[in-house]
Amino acid sequence: MIKLRLAIDAMGGDHGPSIVIAALKKAVSQFPDVEFAVVGRQQELQQLLQSQALNDHPAISIVHAEDVVTMADKPGYALRAKPESSMRKALELLADGHAQGVVSGGNTGALMTKAYFVLKTLPGVLRPALMTALPNQRGGQSYLLDLGANPVCDSDTLFQFGVMGSVAAQQTLAISKPRVALLNMGEEEIKGSDVVRHAAQLLQSSEAVDYIGFIEGNDMFTGKADVIVCDGFVGNIALKSCEGLAELLVANVKSTIASHWAYRWFFRLFSKKLQQSWDWLKPDHYNGASLIGLRGVVIKSHGSANSEAFYSAIQQAVTEAREELPEQIKSRVESVLLEQA
Repeated sequence: MIKLRLAIDAMGGDHGPSIVIAALKKAVSQFPDVEFAVVGRQQELQQLLQSQALNDHPAISIVHAEDVVTMADKPGYALRAKPESSMRKALELLADGHAQGVVSGGNTGALMTKAYFVLKTLPGVLRPALMTALPNQRGGQSYLLDLGANPVCDSDTLFQFGVMGSVAAQQTLAISKPRVALLNMGEEEIKGSDVVRHAAQLLQSSEAVDYIGFIEGNDMFTGKADVIVCDGFVGNIALKSCEGLAELLVANVKSTIASHWAYRWFFRLFSKKLQQSWDWLKPDHYNGASLIGLRGVVIKSHGSANSEAFYSAIQQAVTEAREELPEQIKSRVESVLLEQA
């Protein structure tokens, strides 16, 4: 197997490089065929690597970058004023062929802008999309895109999201014929905006995807669709609403357990089974949104991610790089363009 190299933006996110280095400790043991270029302030990174007994690890190298893109930086400012940032240098390693993927927990808007500027989109791709995996009731995962990279989309862009999401599900979820659906306010054909209805017509008439129609928000986790397509405005609100509901449910369960000794006893009695259920739903396991449609693998980790969640983002980058996802998307998009010609 060809040895992979990932560039890790170690300075992004709410918690800084400490959680990145902790995640790397697990990653180097789980992926012995992968090298990691850790990008950030060298002295700080050396100290953290030493604290994890990783300072002499042959799979880890440091690329110094003095500047840091903060979570408050506006995308345009980050692009113009911080050309030597850890985020930019990590993307340049990918663009120059010195890495096969990038992982960053930094400012989403800045990462989108820099990735678009440094890497460019694949030929024929109108806009890159931010995509994440959701657990579903069938015990598997479904992809949701876009999550906010493109708040406003036309029908052609939504159509391409369906194509790219279908390829991603085939390559990384091992689904031979992914079912693609548009997220809408109803399942009836007359529902939704003109843009969504026209996107449905494009998807329905294409042989590139297995389009199953509209689905509503309450079907996002049923497994009815393997790929769920929407514009970034809808997708971001849908995802953040789900995250907020999950936090509410967890807080409510914890409060209930703590309220009475009998509930605490019940929890201890069934803790192993309950832990298995929680592990399946645990947000850490689904951290890592893919910026697909670019000329390279770019994974956005949640800014508030802990080390386990950041490891999940690294795992996602390894999977997409091994499957050569950008090349697979490029090939499919080219065939679709020929189909439409």
